[in-house]
Amino acid sequence: MTATARDLGLSLAAVSKRLAQLERRLGVTLMQRSTRKLSLTAEGELYLERGASILAELAELEGALSDPRQSLRGSLRVSATFGFGRRHIAPLLSSFAQRHPELELQLELGNYPPSLDDGFDLVIRVGPPPDARLVARRLLANRRVLCAAPAYLEAHGAPADLDALAAHRCIVLRENSSDHGIWRFIDQDRERAVRIKGTLSTNDGEVAVGLALDGHGLLLRSWWDVQAHLAQGRLVELLPGITTPSADFYAVYRPRRHPSRRLEALLGWLSDALPARVPTSRA
Repeated sequence: MTATARDLGLSLAAVSKRLAQLERRLGVTLMQRSTRKLSLTAEGELYLERGASILAELAELEGALSDPRQSLRGSLRVSATFGFGRRHIAPLLSSFAQRHPELELQLELGNYPPSLDDGFDLVIRVGPPPDARLVARRLLANRRVLCAAPAYLEAHGAPADLDALAAHRCIVLRENSSDHGIWRFIDQDRERAVRIKGTLSTNDGEVAVGLALDGHGLLLRSWWDVQAHLAQGRLVELLPGITTPSADFYAVYRPRRHPSRRLEALLGWLSDALPARVPTSRA
């Protein structure tokens, strides 16, 4: 309630009064109140879901009827992962905002892809969403690369095959809720899970790449994050004949009969600009 009041530029008392007036008009309770928290009732969940959908359709209708030559207005709330969001999405949103100064853009970064129910217009994530009812547009082809620094390879040699990984020091990336000690590959058209071990681990991809550059061990990391180091010879790709499960980036949004001009414009901008920022990977 406090955050809502701040976003609307109203006092907390005014927001509480408006909510009470809405409940009296509808004749139902929308919020369960306790000393610790507020939560939506079943009626509140329905009103929020249907009401948000109606407002979105109204905005789309007005956008479809407006002069297409007019500048983009309104707001877009975008989510992306920390590393990819900082490196690529934030600069592209910056240049997009320069072209559309009347558009309000909000970028939120996190480790986990949020739900569109949290108020996001667009979620940029690795892989298509588990909910098939959502629209997923591929923005960037991406794969994971097994690599190491020349210094590590000079000291310990390169693995000859996947079975040899058990004898090597590996940098463990503890991201999200994945099984941190398992690396997955595609070997002869079959997915294979390989258990790895190492004395160094981190929950940050940028730190993991830094550890690999310092020669601490093997690393399995996304192409977008290591391709510049590979091109400069600071990292060396290993077992290039073995691939990994797809790690493509997708833009995920709600299906709508007429997507807003601002959303379509941003999707087009990202689709055109991202491949230019990340050289094509063999995938």
